[in-house]
Amino acid sequence: MGGTARGRLRVYLGSAPGVGKTFAMLSEARRARERGKDVVVGFVETHGRALTARLLDGLEILPRKTMAYRGATFTELDPAAVIARAPTVALIDELAHTNAPGSRNAKRWQDVDEILDAGIDVISTVNIQHLESLNDVVEEITGVPQRETVPDEVVRRADQIELVDMAPEALLRRMAHGNVYPPERVDAALANYFRVGNLTALRELALLWVAGKVDEQLDRYRTEHSIRGTWETRERVVVALTGGPEGDTLVRRAARIAARTKGSDLLAVHVTRADGLSSGSDPAHLARQRTLVEDLGGTYHQVIGEDVPRTLVEFARGVNATQLVLGASRRGRLAQILSRGVGVTTTALAGTIDVHMVTHETTRQGRDRPRSRAALTRTRRACGWGLTVLGMPLLAAVLRPLDLTPPSEILLFLLLVVGVALVGGMWPALAAALIGFGLLNWFFTPPLHTLAIDRPEDLLALAIFVLVAVMVSTVVDLAARRSREAARSRADAEVLATLAGHVLRGEAALPSLLARMRETFGLTSVTLLERADGSKPGPAGPTGSTHTTRRTSRDDGWRIVSTSGGPPITSPGKGDVDVVIDDRLVLAADGRLLDASDRRVLEAFAAEAAVALRQQRLREEAERARPLAEADRMRTALLAAVGHDLRTPLAAAVAAVESLRATEIVWSEEDRAELLATAGESLIKLNRLISNLLDMSRLQAGALGVTLEPVAIEDVLPRAIDDLGPLTAPIESDIPTDLPEILADAALLERVLVNLMANAVRYTPEGDHVLVTVSRHGENVEIRIVDRGPGIPPEAHERVFLPFQRLGDRDNHTGVGLGLALSRGLTEAMGGTLILEDTPGGGLTMAVSLRRAA
Repeated sequence: MGGTARGRLRVYLGSAPGVGKTFAMLSEARRARERGKDVVVGFVETHGRALTARLLDGLEILPRKTMAYRGATFTELDPAAVIARAPTVALIDELAHTNAPGSRNAKRWQDVDEILDAGIDVISTVNIQHLESLNDVVEEITGVPQRETVPDEVVRRADQIELVDMAPEALLRRMAHGNVYPPERVDAALANYFRVGNLTALRELALLWVAGKVDEQLDRYRTEHSIRGTWETRERVVVALTGGPEGDTLVRRAARIAARTKGSDLLAVHVTRADGLSSGSDPAHLARQRTLVEDLGGTYHQVIGEDVPRTLVEFARGVNATQLVLGASRRGRLAQILSRGVGVTTTALAGTIDVHMVTHETTRQGRDRPRSRAALTRTRRACGWGLTVLGMPLLAAVLRPLDLTPPSEILLFLLLVVGVALVGGMWPALAAALIGFGLLNWFFTPPLHTLAIDRPEDLLALAIFVLVAVMVSTVVDLAARRSREAARSRADAEVLATLAGHVLRGEAALPSLLARMRETFGLTSVTLLERADGSKPGPAGPTGSTHTTRRTSRDDGWRIVSTSGGPPITSPGKGDVDVVIDDRLVLAADGRLLDASDRRVLEAFAAEAAVALRQQRLREEAERARPLAEADRMRTALLAAVGHDLRTPLAAAVAAVESLRATEIVWSEEDRAELLATAGESLIKLNRLISNLLDMSRLQAGALGVTLEPVAIEDVLPRAIDDLGPLTAPIESDIPTDLPEILADAALLERVLVNLMANAVRYTPEGDHVLVTVSRHGENVEIRIVDRGPGIPPEAHERVFLPFQRLGDRDNHTGVGLGLALSRGLTEAMGGTLILEDTPGGGLTMAVSLRRAA
């Protein structure tokens, strides 16, 4: 197989079951066969759809592989048979399918990969809900977890992806006509998964995913064909950020431009110098603007380039941008006359990209340049001046009796100037050059002891000496300054890298972040303050540690959100450093004054602290909202249950009692007994349902009393069987005599067993029985209730534990109601577990596991 070219994969992608993926695949297969291709059916599942099954007529269908598992028989794709047959094209349905245990590969897409390696083209199908990256999104939309998934990369590698699209209304019409599911399943599907909102959301996910794939293909095509021009297939707005205060205005303006067209992309880009040195940008501004971009649905990018206009244009063309947003120049009028500036240059280079120049408050106010700092320390500068004042006269005194040639004397003076530049920097070196020029002219250039110069070559030599001295001193000073900036930038980068790692490791909680800030800058106290808006003062928190509080300063209305170290700072201005984050938040630090460069890094920390605070409060709001949402859901479901499940037994009991009370009809003893039995059974159901509802409410409210004590299962199980009343007959039990006691609440355990056994009896076919077994497994005792009913699909094992699953227009024998949800809640309240398993040979097994009593 080593020399065989890999086959091509074609995938039909749908938004939901029933949109016509298999139909489209079979239609393409028939067209391919008409074109003379050798097409076989490796695995196609028609799901009983007549129109789809009709397309299989005339196609060669390969035999499936039969697998036995837990007493059941499954048929799976046989990849070996497909490879041995070696067709041109193989049809393989349901790419995300999970193979039966014992198969060669766990997933069908792995079988398809082997077939592709054999040089066979494959046509397959998959639904958007089966893509791994969208699995959680689909579950949030539909409430149904998808256990069968396929990695996105497998589908993205497909040579061709074709979207099979259908409007939700059209799909619902197909379902109503019986073209998707059999009639008995239509009502359940329409009430759950196949709702218009669900289908619309899934359709949008499918369209967006395919659009992303198309973007990748377009980018690859443009790269392969060296296409540099902009293709306006989608509006992409790029906003250039300098790190200045005007960035917020630019981002919001660019977002409004992008919002004018549906599906537009917003990208923010900051160009930094290749050497990584400071370029006047403010990390705090950039951090805040990055957050703003992401909040507005955009993405943030940082690129390296010395030529800012050219780098911006290259980035915009690289992402196929259609519009570029720049801020109006902050330079003064004179600077704009001397240089065209970034805006004008970018506009000239942009070509077909539209450039927007946005005015802002800082236009022509000049750049916020950092305060210039000396490249060398004060000690080195002092040594340089001392070497200049003492060294130059001393060198002249040493050279006078030696009688050297003028070039040699000039070189020696130049050597001393270079030494002064290395030690003291530019200004001492310039002074040394001028003093050296005077000494050379006075003592060593004829006529001596005058400033006159006879020979022109001596004048030229002295001029070159001064020029070289100035150039060398300038280069040395610049190198020293750059070295200092590089060291400072490296230190800042290390601090920011530590901050980034701190966030990536999930340590972005405010106390941890402030503690890291205090350690980094050697501060004694760091406090995040927030305007209190008139809230009342609260109690003071402890000091000397890292903690979060919500208290208000007594004097000026500032609240301490979080603090590290101690004592905390109660208001801005009372510490050594204040960093204003926004109108409401200020970071105050105490311990030492920070220079400008340290403050810039501190501002980055402050911006991250604001983000951490916002995330913390969002989590708190989510936690507060979750019980309310759950309570609202429970309240809605409870009302629906009262309106539906209570009505049936209540109506039956009322009808039976009213019939017995009627005087115009004479009932026989047999009829009276039947009516009384009906009333009694209905009231028993009503009592059980009300008890379940009350217990579920107590569980949700956390008010259910649980008393755990050693309990013998052989005492509880017979009582539970007796509580079933008429349902007792089909139950058989198998309890060993040497079972240990379990740790449980006897009354709650009895309720659990009654609910589970009643559920099992309800779904057990006539003539079969329900088996209850008890066994010990290590430190646990397991109670298993085994039925031979229709069972539950594995993907629905967790869903049936949700409360109120028997709502809507379905009858009481379709799906599972409140009993399983209550049973799991009661079991977990006793420290146990309740899981569902498939019964070998068909049916459902409910396993309750509880701890063994010591």
